[in-house]
Amino acid sequence: MASDDRWLERLRLELAWFSGQAALRGRGAGAILRFQRVRPRRRGAFQPLREHEITPQFLDRAIRALQRWKYDFLGMDEVCRRAVTLPEKRRFVALTFDGATKDLINFAYPVLARHGVPFTIYVPTAFPDGVGEAWWLGLERVIAREGRVSLMMGEKEQRFTVTDNAGKRALFSYLEGWLRSLPPAELSAAIADLCTRYRIDLATLSREASMDWEDLARLAADPLVTIGNATVNYPVLANMKDAAALREMTMGKAVAEAAFGREIRHLAFPFGDRSAFRRSHVVMAEEAGFASAVSTIPGIVDAEGRTNLRALPRISWDGRVQSLRMLRVLVSGVAFAPVKPTGSVTSRT
Repeated sequence: MASDDRWLERLRLELAWFSGQAALRGRGAGAILRFQRVRPRRRGAFQPLREHEITPQFLDRAIRALQRWKYDFLGMDEVCRRAVTLPEKRRFVALTFDGATKDLINFAYPVLARHGVPFTIYVPTAFPDGVGEAWWLGLERVIAREGRVSLMMGEKEQRFTVTDNAGKRALFSYLEGWLRSLPPAELSAAIADLCTRYRIDLATLSREASMDWEDLARLAADPLVTIGNATVNYPVLANMKDAAALREMTMGKAVAEAAFGREIRHLAFPFGDRSAFRRSHVVMAEEAGFASAVSTIPGIVDAEGRTNLRALPRISWDGRVQSLRMLRVLVSGVAFAPVKPTGSVTSRT
């Protein structure tokens, strides 16, 4: 069913392209694009996280195309300004990168620097410290290697046999959803149990995938780079008590400010979809002192204060679809419903 939904969505975007809507009538003030990993294409049929990856070549093509389409490239400070002022003639695009992975400095940064475009990185501060747990990578590694997987789910041991790539992808999707539903302490215990059983060194896997503070200091020295925060441990905030969620935000901000010697004004809600955070977390982002907070809920940013700065939509690029046509339709905003005024939230509900 998921593949059918993706096919129908692509068909809808293709129709928008061929109808000329994307070129003729853009909607909103601009769009925030969200990327995760940028690295060369890998071999292998089992790549459950491929939708979160793009190649350096596609990043280069996308930037060139957006320049041809006359988009202004903005950092998040300027996005916030444009979101509350009168509409400008040219629409904008903001490039944002989640996770602070090593791929960013190895493969994405050379492309971004060559084009001289601003971009924003959202850093979960436990990861450059070497103590973050990229549990999704541990899960991927276990299922890639094993044909039989067993683990404790609640108080019961579950066993799965997967003999082909379709089965592996289905198992990854199922277990990823289950792990994401757990409170942080339970998630950590579950992934530790799984990785220990199959001799996966999750700590090393996580460190190797992440930039360290030296890498980040190099990027922070570039005036075109905005450093944002994605909490400390990158938890699903909706699975936490409010006090713990607020602490993740405030501590992440404080650690990043101490590391970079500057104010950290922008937050990314971890995972960022509708199940990952609540309205109360939008309020917390303001209480913690962030000027903006981005989600992964798709949409475009409108002007004149019609988009809540602490619940900003982003367009997450699916790395399985390397199509500039689809990119143009999405950044035009015609694929999304008109923005409804939100104002600023001042009380929790």
